[in-house]
Amino acid sequence: MQSSLMSMLPLVLMFVVLYFVMIRPQMKKQKEHRAMVEALAKGDEVVTSGGVLGKVSKLGDSYLGVEISNGVEVQIQRGAVVQVLPKGTIK
Repeated sequence: MQSSLMSMLPLVLMFVVLYFVMIRPQMKKQKEHRAMVEALAKGDEVVTSGGVLGKVSKLGDSYLGVEISNGVEVQIQRGAVVQVLPKGTIK
């Protein structure tokens, strides 16, 4: 009985290490991204996953209106926002 328990120990140990090294940090990163996307407000300056910079002009449930230039507005999915920039970054 003890030999089978000892043979399973490395497998269990590898799973525990994998959880703390890969899975847990990824879940934390997803949670932070979700909180950032939910906290978006009109007038925030954002960067999209495609590298487009713009200012949030309209808010919807799953889409945002982002003004990328004077009079040019595009609609993007909320999940495409990668980063919120400090105010005044885009001139």
